[in-house]
Amino acid sequence: MSNVHPYVGRAHPRVDGALKVTGRAKYAAEFFADGMVYAAAVPATIAKGRIVSIDLSAAKSAPGVIDILTHENRPELPDSDEPYLNDMVAVPGSPFRALYNDRILYSGQPIALVVADTHENARHAASLVTATYEAETPTVDVAEARHEAYDTFEPRDGIPPPPPPRGDAEATFKGADIKLSESYRVAPEHHNPMELMATTVIWEGDGALTIHTKTQGVNNPKNYICAVLGLDPGKVRVTSPFVGGAFGMVLRPQYDLLVATMTAIKLERSVRLVLTRGQMYTMGWRPDTLQTVALSAKEDGELTSISHHAIQATSQFEDYQEPTVNWSGLIYDCPNVSLKYELAKIDVSTPSDMRAPGAALGVCALEIAMDELSYRLGMDPLELRLKNYAEKDQNDDKPFSSKELKAAYAQGAEQFGWKDRDSRPRSMRDGKELIGQGMATGCWEAMMQPHGGRATLSAEGKLEVACGTADIGTGTYTILAQIGADALGLDIDDVTARVGDTSLPMAPPEGGSWGAASAGNAVRVACTALKEELLKAARGLHDSPLANASLEHVSFANGKISLVSDDEKFVTFGDAVRGSGSADVTAEAMFEPDEDFAGKYASYTHSAVFAEVRVDEQLGVVRVTRIVSAIAAGKILNLATARSQILGGVVMGIGMALHEETMWDKALGRVVNANLGEYHMPAHADVQNIDVIFVEEDDKANPLGVKGLGEIGIVGAAAAIANAVFHATGKRVRDLPITIDKLL
Repeated sequence: MSNVHPYVGRAHPRVDGALKVTGRAKYAAEFFADGMVYAAAVPATIAKGRIVSIDLSAAKSAPGVIDILTHENRPELPDSDEPYLNDMVAVPGSPFRALYNDRILYSGQPIALVVADTHENARHAASLVTATYEAETPTVDVAEARHEAYDTFEPRDGIPPPPPPRGDAEATFKGADIKLSESYRVAPEHHNPMELMATTVIWEGDGALTIHTKTQGVNNPKNYICAVLGLDPGKVRVTSPFVGGAFGMVLRPQYDLLVATMTAIKLERSVRLVLTRGQMYTMGWRPDTLQTVALSAKEDGELTSISHHAIQATSQFEDYQEPTVNWSGLIYDCPNVSLKYELAKIDVSTPSDMRAPGAALGVCALEIAMDELSYRLGMDPLELRLKNYAEKDQNDDKPFSSKELKAAYAQGAEQFGWKDRDSRPRSMRDGKELIGQGMATGCWEAMMQPHGGRATLSAEGKLEVACGTADIGTGTYTILAQIGADALGLDIDDVTARVGDTSLPMAPPEGGSWGAASAGNAVRVACTALKEELLKAARGLHDSPLANASLEHVSFANGKISLVSDDEKFVTFGDAVRGSGSADVTAEAMFEPDEDFAGKYASYTHSAVFAEVRVDEQLGVVRVTRIVSAIAAGKILNLATARSQILGGVVMGIGMALHEETMWDKALGRVVNANLGEYHMPAHADVQNIDVIFVEEDDKANPLGVKGLGEIGIVGAAAAIANAVFHATGKRVRDLPITIDKLL
């Protein structure tokens, strides 16, 4: 029997925590090499048109300037789209090519790269670069482009188009006595991770490069940069051991990777490029989306039709897509459903995935509409959802691999005290503040991807587990160490996890909440393969007590391989490793999702979100005072890091509901609030009591029973808050964020 308690399922502290709080965790802009030079990007000041000329004279005369790259003097780049499409998360269209030609596609697009001996000198010289443009009038508002919206486009890989209609939603709606049709909008939001976009390229000589870049998956930028610049993959290593916030922004390679690497090759020197906070607003944004939801129901609340139509912004050069409307066909049981999704091109950079892409927007509109319908019916919002509870995924006509949403509703409502709520709007108050309570449902697909894993045990009994995935702040280092520790019965202090390096086993970018299930299972199968190798070595020892034992006959714990039937008969890990003839024993394995299972079942995480707000009746100031988020997401690997994931998602939901809004100047086509002073996000004072409940759920979609938690925390959170604001004030705001001007 092991003296080491199981780690999986416990609230274990982050194994990388000490590195982060002491500043020893190195991020992309913190690697250094002798002779390094520093780069700064020069942004375009128009949103549409072409460059007539660029004046570099003042910049070239500035202190420390080494070189300046523009479209006129940069190294050769491919003319076709094909090399740029070596991006695992590419979207249909013609990918952006930095410094390629004189065309300006969006405000802030880089038009030059200044290289100098220090970061400060590069920034100063970049400010001296000026350009003359032939400007055209941009369109940056999706509402102005909606008349040219289209639904005929090449589907984005991995993003399912809306399912075919079922029943006749239009006719059913027309004939219904109780119906609702409203339009909804969530303002575009920009990623604002703490870590700025950065790439440090170390010139190793003879064409060899080590690239440290901010990414959610090192293999993607390596494939991309090797294809675009024609590099030998054997001479390129990409690392990203730590990421200071990502949330989808760096699933795709951003332009800093290309221009920094191109510069390092040209100069044959190490180069570091860090974008400014303002330049971060030229990429990484959740698309502006116009949505219409129409619902009809019987008097008892049974839904008879659902129609959901979305027009989503994309760039002029790519057809970025999200599964925005699909959720309305699977969350509730309904016989008549019509879902339509369109794109509208505007003069901006291509949007990017941002925590729960599609669901954060589409479920928000649906859940506000469901709340409106509940008031129209005179029915409790939770009762309406239970009345229309879906027992299977009607989009794909599949049963769920598991679904404990009813338990999430029950446990969340109990913790929140939902039964004590007075259902009448404006009926609850405390002094000058109106109190409102609202709820919403959340849903996100439980996905998995093929991942490679490696496990290595030394003669000293130290285990290293490795996978080429990323830890984007979710706690991947910790859960992989937990899985490894349990697999071999080790103390977790004897386990080291490695991620974020192209020298490690293959993994795609980490996103979509598939990281824990995919990388975790990759480490699990690698540890199983390692145990087989260890047992093989142990069996080969002279007079081995395990000579005839198979894997099911032994246990691995306390540094020993012991017979289950007689733990006095064992071989130590050290003896087994030494018996292998090597300093350590290593095994690699590949985890592949069960396609047969996926063909038979639909797998989703679910949540029930309950929110309480207080609204100053005179000033219109909204405070979120309580949120309860009940989560059904299969097995929880680490209660501490899992809770943190939900807390982070809920806080982003608060931002979506009340704070975050990217504003473009319609004449200039540029973001006017491109800084943390004017782009509002929740601060500590905006975040009060958040209770997280993990509902017990047994799922068989993968051997670990994991569904993933990165996205589900945000889905439904903004809708629950919006619904609470209506309950408090009696005023329905369908255009988020809910700011003071919309309530007064």
